[in-house]
Amino acid sequence: MIVIDDIYISDEVVEEQFVCDLNKCKGGCCVDGDAGAPLTNDELKEVIAGFEKVKHLLTEEGRKVIERDGLYQYDQEFGWVTPTISNGMCAYGLVDEKGIVKCAFEQQYYAGELKWKKPISCHLYPIKISKSKNTEQQYVNYEPRDQMCNPGCLNGQKLKVPVYVFLKEAIIRKYGEDFYEVLTQIADQYYASKDTKK
Repeated sequence: MIVIDDIYISDEVVEEQFVCDLNKCKGGCCVDGDAGAPLTNDELKEVIAGFEKVKHLLTEEGRKVIERDGLYQYDQEFGWVTPTISNGMCAYGLVDEKGIVKCAFEQQYYAGELKWKKPISCHLYPIKISKSKNTEQQYVNYEPRDQMCNPGCLNGQKLKVPVYVFLKEAIIRKYGEDFYEVLTQIADQYYASKDTKK
């Protein structure tokens, strides 16, 4: 376990390797889940502000679900989440010509139409964050789905890219540059000691 301030990071974030392989998983994390994508309170405002710019990209079912149920919903376990359609896909998802599910917000971000990329919970996946109910502690865990994420695990091992390196942008977005620098120093020490033991 790695501890930085009140943030507890599982060793797997540094030790394991991962790089998404979208051609094989087809963006399955936008479909396969226990609920929609968790949203922070600040992200609710981003969803509201960006909706009109992504609306035209959504599936017909996605638009209908949002019109019926709202731009976001409250889940007893996960808090605020994005709505989902009948097959479990996020209502803000779209399917490209290769059959890959992508985020409409992210597409518009890359098109220069939005400054917000997508929910941080999506950006960090397969890292998941949970919070202590009684303290400020947060738990950062590496939780890839067995079958869906297996291509990403194999890809990471092939390319030799640790999880924390693959998710650098997302981790910095969540916790800042200083946090990532400390995490990198800890990771460097881990890999240096591993090389010494060889």
